Amino acid sequence: MRKYLLLILICFAFAIQADAQSLFNILNKEKPENINEINQRLIHFTSEILKEDLPENTVMDANYIPVFSDEVYQERMDKLNAKSPVQLDFKPIVRRYIDAYAIRHREKTAKIIERSELYFPLFEEYLDKYQLPLELKYLSVIESALDPKAKSRSGAIGLWQFMFNASKMFDLRITSYIDERMDPEKSTEAACKYLQYLYRIFGDWKLALAAYNGGPGIVREAIQRSGGKTDFWEISPYLPEQTRNYVPAFIAVNYVMNYSSEHNIVPAKNVYPYFRISPVTVNKPISFQHVAKVLDLPIEAVRELNPIYKCDLIPLCELPAKLILPIGKVGKFIDLEEVIYGMKDEPKKYLDLQKDLSTTEGKYCIIHSVEAGEYFHKIAMKYGCTINNIKEWNEMDSPDIFIGQKLKIWVYPSDTLAQKPQRDPLLKKSSFLLYEVQTGDSLSSIADRFQLESTTDLVELNSITRSKKLVPGMVLKIVHYE
Repeated sequence: MRKYLLLILICFAFAIQADAQSLFNILNKEKPENINEINQRLIHFTSEILKEDLPENTVMDANYIPVFSDEVYQERMDKLNAKSPVQLDFKPIVRRYIDAYAIRHREKTAKIIERSELYFPLFEEYLDKYQLPLELKYLSVIESALDPKAKSRSGAIGLWQFMFNASKMFDLRITSYIDERMDPEKSTEAACKYLQYLYRIFGDWKLALAAYNGGPGIVREAIQRSGGKTDFWEISPYLPEQTRNYVPAFIAVNYVMNYSSEHNIVPAKNVYPYFRISPVTVNKPISFQHVAKVLDLPIEAVRELNPIYKCDLIPLCELPAKLILPIGKVGKFIDLEEVIYGMKDEPKKYLDLQKDLSTTEGKYCIIHSVEAGEYFHKIAMKYGCTINNIKEWNEMDSPDIFIGQKLKIWVYPSDTLAQKPQRDPLLKKSSFLLYEVQTGDSLSSIADRFQLESTTDLVELNSITRSKKLVPGMVLKIVHYE
């Protein structure tokens, strides 16, 4: 027995000696704060030496962020390639995107994994129907972060980000009450048709993905400028930057979604999984507010499950219609259907013309820096207020403004978030909002309000330290994505 144990120890010693540099890199990347962090790093060091993925029952500290060598990434990518017709190449730019999703934006990745339980089974059904690789479901992560109401600055909307004109090509209806670009089923079918069409053109999945982002013409032009090459990496220098980065981001998302547990990314469980929802047929006009009240559901849940409807109601002109509910509420809806139909409510207006725009209640203050070419009307239109509101908020008498002038603007959270693009969270940071800290604010509440992935950007951008605490009136820079 002693000889056997001695042999094991000798073998382990050789293994450590052979990979001493890896151990050095892991344990010395940053100074461990405590014995628990050392244990966490050793767990992953053992995984690297054995070239095995972590067991499912491995317990890690929630705040621990694992780091792996390129060799581990490559081996895992090889495993994914063995199961996929989409060639997933591991390159330095792919590694940078993996780091972005698994380290810098890990909180947002956790939310995406959470939403995937609702949408991925649906995506897989349609991808299978059109005989497309199931891995294409990850495309929607880049497009919308799995948010069916995502809207880009260019006007693309939905899980798969269709423009208004493109929606007509795929028979996606848009009216004053509904937008089928936000319908998970119909938009997914449209995306499958488009991906199938692009693959028939190029015969290569990476080129098809690039064309989904930039358009077939952009890819054809890059092929022509490269001298007729048809490998994505060879034509990449001739593609626009966003399209050039799109495929590496797709490969990185494939990896991170498959190895999220190894990266200690743990999603919350607060959405309805796909197999726990069910449609009911609605035959009369119905309000989401009444559905939520009678069925004892948060109205946000009704909205999330029925993103196609723009005004929190199903109008007469759309009947008969489908309403998605949690399975546990279907029976109650059937029993109380007529009660819900009988409830009366004012129809939702697009604009509340009676609303006092000058009020600061329920709003927060941002600082707008006047730029060249801006004038009062333009700024007022941008923030949905009036010129008099701006003058009142800033105690101004003068009819003029000047470049560089700082103006206080009071806005509702949704007004600012509506201007924020919902596409790839790794797009360039090109500008900042200035936000005035209010009483009761914390770094976390501000990050949530502006849909930041974490408080890291706030802390770094504003040089916040333990000695520099938030106080009302302090002005913070907020990352604004384009």
